[in-house]
Amino acid sequence: MAGKGRRKRKEQTEYFFDYSLLVIVLFLLGFGLVMIYSASSYTAFQDYKGDSGHFMKRQLLAIIIGLVLMIVVANIDYHFWARFYLLGYIVSAVSILVVLTPLGIESHNARRWFRIPGIPLQVQPAEIAKVGMILFLAVMVCKMGKSVRSMKGFMIMMAMPLPIALEIYFVTRNLSSALIVMAISFLMVFVASPDYKKFVLMGAAGVAAAALLVAVIVSTGGEGGFRSGRIVAWLDPESQAQDKGFQTLQGLYAIGSGGIWGKGLGQSMQKLKFLPESQNDMIFSIICEELGLFGAIAVIVMFIMLIWRMMIIANNASDLFGAMLVVGVIGHIAVQAILNIAVVTNTIPNTGISLPFISYGGSSVMFLLIEVGMVLSVAKRIQLREL
Repeated sequence: MAGKGRRKRKEQTEYFFDYSLLVIVLFLLGFGLVMIYSASSYTAFQDYKGDSGHFMKRQLLAIIIGLVLMIVVANIDYHFWARFYLLGYIVSAVSILVVLTPLGIESHNARRWFRIPGIPLQVQPAEIAKVGMILFLAVMVCKMGKSVRSMKGFMIMMAMPLPIALEIYFVTRNLSSALIVMAISFLMVFVASPDYKKFVLMGAAGVAAAALLVAVIVSTGGEGGFRSGRIVAWLDPESQAQDKGFQTLQGLYAIGSGGIWGKGLGQSMQKLKFLPESQNDMIFSIICEELGLFGAIAVIVMFIMLIWRMMIIANNASDLFGAMLVVGVIGHIAVQAILNIAVVTNTIPNTGISLPFISYGGSSVMFLLIEVGMVLSVAKRIQLREL
């Protein structure tokens, strides 16, 4: 025989599927349903004719739809979506304007949602924009190549999502989502560029500008408008205990009363209409109150594990486009989780933002699961070769 009896080992190729990532996502979804029911059952019982599971049922419907979309997206080659990057940008811009039509829905003095006839769910166009921007920017990083590393390339990359971010802010008055869109772009350029010096300098300049802005607002007594008042309430919530500092103080009371081990699941006092939006933006406070510091740390660890698994996928992606898609999803989830926890703990001024996969919000969870589907699609194209 050829090779004197030695047999050639054939190259065997199999494809990677990250079951760990899927398990973490499913755990967060299940945990979120439990906490939504715990945080909202009292309010739902009073406001929806004795239906204590109202919010949980609506979230469950959104999760089921999101999981179906995740499975579909995960089984489509992610390169397929690259041809729709311009369409994604256009849809992002147009969907935000839909809230100004008769389909738009106003809630809590904000017009940030629209309804789709025949579907019992509200859609938040800011969530569509986040997915659209991730796809658009991933393609643009690939098209720009090495030029993205220059200052000119950086400015172009940051300028492209700016119209969408401004549209989100001025049309829907949603500052947090506008900041997330810009943060996603910043992180994607940061990862694509090996020169980190300019990012450190820009970060330092940004912090200095923010500190100067806060100093100016404090010197004027917060008379510059609604957001100025929130900054004053952030610095001294007790002075605004019956106004802009009320929600922050109630959240801090919940966190402090939970101690290390918490009062026990379902035993929160603040959810009894003391803490506004307890099932949504402030759900982390209820987690701290019922499950204590232990539960809070466990949730943070799960998010760290989720981001770590996605970083592994990004590092091993078969091409730059796949890596950038995953980096965009990492940026979205990481920034949103950090901002939510920072708001709840009064580390930054109060701004409405949900905790990914856990807070109540159908649009948020559906589009997050679509993003997870894109990450799983990238993971499935990672080849494991054995010689």
